Amino acid sequence: MSSSSAFRSRAATPAYSLATTPSGRRSRVASSIGASEGHQVVCAVSEARGITPSVGLAFVNVSTGQAVLSQIRDNQSYVKTTHKLAVFEPSCILIVSTACAPNPKSDLCSTIEEELPDVPMVPLNRKYWSEMTGLEYIQDLAFKKDVQSIKVATDGNPDAICAFSAAIRYLELDSCIRIASHSLRVRYQPSEESMMISLPTIRALELIQNLQIPASKACLFGLLNQTATPMGARMLRSNILQPSTQAEGVLKPRFDAVDELCTKEDMFYKIRKALKEFGDVEKLLTKLIILPAEPSLEASEQAINYILMIKRFVTAIPLLFASLESAQSTLLSRIRGNCGPEISSPILEQIQEYINDDVTYSTKPLDLRNQRCFAIRSEIQGLLDVARTTYKEATDDMHEHVYALNTELGLAAELRYENKRRYWLRFRCSDFENGIIPGTLVNCVRKKQFLECQTLQMVKLNQRMTDSVDEIIIQSDSIVQQLLDSIRRDIPGLFRVCESVALLDMLAAFAQAVTTRDYVKPDMKDVLALKAGRHPILDAFIPNDYYGSNQYAFQIVTGCNMSGKSTYIRAIALLQVMAQIGCFVPAQYASFPIIHSLFSRTSIDDSIEHNMSTFSVEMREMAFILQNTDNHSLAIIDELGRGTSTRDGLSIAIAMAEALVQNNALVFFATHFTELAHVLEDRPGVLNLHLATETIVADDEVPKMTMLYKVGAGPVKEEHYGVNLAKAIGFPQRFLSVAELVAKSLREIAETKKKSSGSSKLARRRKLVLNLHETLQQAYNANMDDRTLRSYLKRLQSEFITLMEGIESGSGDGEEEEGEGSSRQVSEVGDDGEEGQENEDEASEGAMSTGSSIS
Repeated sequence: MSSSSAFRSRAATPAYSLATTPSGRRSRVASSIGASEGHQVVCAVSEARGITPSVGLAFVNVSTGQAVLSQIRDNQSYVKTTHKLAVFEPSCILIVSTACAPNPKSDLCSTIEEELPDVPMVPLNRKYWSEMTGLEYIQDLAFKKDVQSIKVATDGNPDAICAFSAAIRYLELDSCIRIASHSLRVRYQPSEESMMISLPTIRALELIQNLQIPASKACLFGLLNQTATPMGARMLRSNILQPSTQAEGVLKPRFDAVDELCTKEDMFYKIRKALKEFGDVEKLLTKLIILPAEPSLEASEQAINYILMIKRFVTAIPLLFASLESAQSTLLSRIRGNCGPEISSPILEQIQEYINDDVTYSTKPLDLRNQRCFAIRSEIQGLLDVARTTYKEATDDMHEHVYALNTELGLAAELRYENKRRYWLRFRCSDFENGIIPGTLVNCVRKKQFLECQTLQMVKLNQRMTDSVDEIIIQSDSIVQQLLDSIRRDIPGLFRVCESVALLDMLAAFAQAVTTRDYVKPDMKDVLALKAGRHPILDAFIPNDYYGSNQYAFQIVTGCNMSGKSTYIRAIALLQVMAQIGCFVPAQYASFPIIHSLFSRTSIDDSIEHNMSTFSVEMREMAFILQNTDNHSLAIIDELGRGTSTRDGLSIAIAMAEALVQNNALVFFATHFTELAHVLEDRPGVLNLHLATETIVADDEVPKMTMLYKVGAGPVKEEHYGVNLAKAIGFPQRFLSVAELVAKSLREIAETKKKSSGSSKLARRRKLVLNLHETLQQAYNANMDDRTLRSYLKRLQSEFITLMEGIESGSGDGEEEEGEGSSRQVSEVGDDGEEGQENEDEASEGAMSTGSSIS
């Protein structure tokens, strides 16, 4: 049986509102990722039974007439599934009722409830999920030209088809929404073609919404959203949340198109002007494919409105087609081909056959009513012309009545119109002598200095005109419905025009950003390389260079407080997203690899609703990152381990850094633990960087710290920069003196214990022996005679014995050869855990006694 025969005949009413929950609270997903436009998006989730999780998803946007199917090969944390759900912001999530059972509840259901707690979940019987029914819906609802390609794309993905079946059946039977045949945009979206961005990363990087001021444009979406249509803004938002990973098929054509828009100024301005003529056509076309269950006067009125809006839409298409006449790039040429006259001309001819040329859609209530009344051409239907004559006579009588009333009262009433009251009068209260209102005025409402009212004759004339308008609408309905049925046959072509307009609008917004800022076209290669790269939102931030490859995949960034570490690492993540949506980036030169997943650990928020502290949230997110990063991932981590004790924080930071190095992910790791830089400096793939600071300390003066915001090689060399910053801020001197003495005492005790420790001696002995071996090797290869060689070896022997005795006695001799140490020494010290712990405790006790004596 065809799916169209199963439609229920009831009015189409939305079941849920996307932006709010049933309790009236705003959805956390909407508020954190950017607040949707009130769309109704129904999502069905189907999970395959097996060891490796495979999840089928179907999203049906009733507001824009689009269905997206996807089947995801996920892991046990369902990271890709929750990301896809958050991107589409569903109004409700449909799931098999057995998965929601409390004993046992499926892992997928639990994960969705945890990650999207404010989105209602609707359990449905398993019979809703039917692959055969899903294929029937695709055959019946999808565009005829797309049916076979959709079946090929979904072949081998039965879970996505089952989810689509559940979503459509829910709309039909529970939400009572009827969709016209072959009018729904159905497409299969592989999850492998887009970058996966974790939900904490979307919030922390402020991709869609500023965390501090939600209405602010200080976010990536606000920066790039210079679109002229709502369709372009939606496409931009979707691309930011799902950047493409297809360099050849998607990104390079977009780069070429933006480059051409930037170089051809005349074409760019013509395109921007033409785009302003388009409204939210996607929603308009969706209203055409959602069929009313029963005829009604309101539905007939809206049908005429739709015709007038479609007329404005198809009239604007030739203007856009002409503006792209000089386009040379492949993508712009393809967009122009989708907007050709073969699409708009037949529809415009059909409309002009029945609709007057001078009739347009208006937003003012009275103008819109007049346009609806006189939209159909005269002499097409006799009864329609009679009803129009009656309406015009009643309108003339209304104006004559108002003129006579003003003459009788000696006042100047203003005739106004609105949908509820129809025609009414407005007087100034000061025009009435002694504030006495004439008895002929009824329905009086006083608003500030004005009096709004009617007369009995006006009430009668309003009713007479309303009856005439209703008759006009009824007589016009048959012609309008015939015209709408004809337009519905061309819906696939009109939707393709909408998608082309949205894409062109987004590209034009990129070009607008490029022309007003110093952006450069990026290259998509295997290496991350930026020359003078800038933070896209904080454009005034000092430009810096970036470089990342397999040889330098893990980069440790140290520096003083307020030196710009967080801004530096956040910038690279934002620039990566910009490059993978097809936008130019702020830099002198830019090269990016294709990244498949983006993670960040930057915020310091706790989670009260989950009873989790800042450190607990940090550990949970880091565990998530460690499980999901690979050699195609980018992760930015800011101040890991600061939520607990210094000792434990450093230990955890080192352990997790080691794991990330082994994952071969591209990682930017900002930290205050300088020990981390020393421990990992000899690891393959690790690069130490620091944000430079200039500190000038004069005698008896407050130190002056200048943040240069420039990245330099190696770990930070500034000592006690926290105390110096406290001095610069203006702390009382007695507190600063105590802090300096305690810091100095801690350092001296730690150095003494380090020198006297057995593991330190062992490390220094080993290094001395290695240096001796290298020196002997050089002497062996040197061209010295026997006498000179003998003298040299005796001196070398004497020095070696002296230095070794100095190490054994702990006098500090041998420091010159030992230098500042290496990662090998540090790791060997770490092997002697008990002795290091004892030394640290003794150092802390010494510092406490020092502070007490100072007090």
